[in-house]
Amino acid sequence: MRCFSCDEQFELAAGERVGFGDACVRCGADLHVCRNCAHHDPSAYNECREPGTEHVSDRERATRCDWFRPGDGGGSGVREAGRGRDLSDLEKLFKKS
Repeated sequence: MRCFSCDEQFELAAGERVGFGDACVRCGADLHVCRNCAHHDPSAYNECREPGTEHVSDRERATRCDWFRPGDGGGSGVREAGRGRDLSDLEKLFKKS
């Protein structure tokens, strides 16, 4: 799992869960948040690929969502610039030869 805020990588053992109150050891950001969830998708309804989830107004604050599954910190597979994200693959597509 990767922290959405600082990009710190966390290795989770098989079956290990992220607790509701867990925080990043590097930056202190909450870890049990939409932005760190594998189901988070800004292009999906309610920004979540799990149907029936409740609306969350702040996707960078801890939630008590039972659907939470550790993700890569981006949630959509497209990493955002300015938040420690990597856009190198996208930049390669538009690079002039």
